[in-house]
Formats: sequence, C-alpha cells, structure tokens
Amino acid sequence: MYKGQSGMWSWLLHRITGLGTLLFLFVHIVDISLLGFGPRVYNDGILLFDSVIVRLLSLALIGAILLHSTNGVRIMLIDFWSKGVRYQQVMFGIALAITIIVFIPAVYFVLAPKLLAPLAAWFVQPLFAHAGH
Repeated sequence: MYKGQSGMWSWLLHRITGLGTLLFLFVHIVDISLLGFGPRVYNDGILLFDSVIVRLLSLALIGAILLHSTNGVRIMLIDFWSKGVRYQQVMFGIALAITIIVFIPAVYFVLAPKLLAPLAAWFVQPLFAHAGH
C-alpha cells in the first residue's frame, strides 16, 4: 500500500481524469447527434454550453486533460527511462506544476466572456447614463 504517497495520488488522479475525459466524449457524441434533429435543435442545444455552469465543467475537463496528459508522459518516462523510478516523485510534482501553469490562462479565457462582460457593462453604464444630460 502506498500510504498516501505521490505514487498513489498519481495513480488515482490518472484514473479519475481518464474517466472524466471519457464522460466528456459521451456528452460530445450526444451534442453532435443533435445535428440530426435540425439546425434549430442543434443551436438551442449548443446555447447550453454558454452557461457559467457548463463553462466551469469545461474548465474541469481542461484540467483533467492537462493532468492526464502530463501524468501520462511521467508514466512513460518511468517505464522507458532507467532512472525514471528514482525521479517519479519529482516528475509528479513537475506534472502538477505544468498542469497548474497552463490551467491558469485557460481559466481566464473560459470565464472572461461570462464574467468580464457584465462587469464592464456595470462600469460603463453610468458613464453613458449621464451623456444625454
């Protein structure tokens, strides 16, 4: 038993992120199948993806894919590099760091359209309210 060391967390997170990505693929198949019901049904279905909740789920997917891929590279290095086992804990930290560093800009690009537009409108509205006086 790993007793909570990085190998156990790496194994667990790799399985969870893999299952999350698989779940997304099923959702993606369903959303693409809406095309068979016509453009209006498809467009109405796609509007759901613009909600804040779905944007947060998209962020979870981005994080899952980032962690799964960086950890996958780590696993390959452990398997094919003679010193990989010795550095597996350091490589897990590097995989987490890369995931976080790439994830932070993704948060901005995914959430900015929903959060910054209302905020900008709130600040700009008083400026134009007095323009007619």
